[in-house]
Amino acid sequence: MPSSESRVFYGSDAPGGGRAGDIWINERGVLQVFNGTAWMTNRSLTGTVTAASGAATLNQPSGRVTSEALTTAAGADYTLTLTNSYVAAASRVLASLQNGTNTIAPIYVRLVTPAAGSVVIIVRNAHASSALDGTIIVNFYVDV
Repeated sequence: MPSSESRVFYGSDAPGGGRAGDIWINERGVLQVFNGTAWMTNRSLTGTVTAASGAATLNQPSGRVTSEALTTAAGADYTLTLTNSYVAAASRVLASLQNGTNTIAPIYVRLVTPAAGSVVIIVRNAHASSALDGTIIVNFYVDV
């Protein structure tokens, strides 16, 4: 059972040890959960999809969404609506970003809003002057 003090780790190196319920998202976007003894991955419950016009459907508790080619202006937001049967209004949804073909940085997750059967993930282009110039990848995990 996840602890009320569960932590989230990102990066290429697995944290040493962990507490039950800790989450690690590695550099490839693979999500692992510490079960109290070891870091566990369930690849059968993950998927990939490509968005079109800011929308995608993927009915898995974790996965990665590749956006359409983006030209989001500097300082502006891209909104992704992910339809997902695992999401409830009270779900905790974690999201992380990486560049697909986009070369502009920084980008960051600004807001994640779950609802019954979907989640809206807002991504900010935080570059001072350049628009995004390609695809981004949104990795997600639904705490079901």
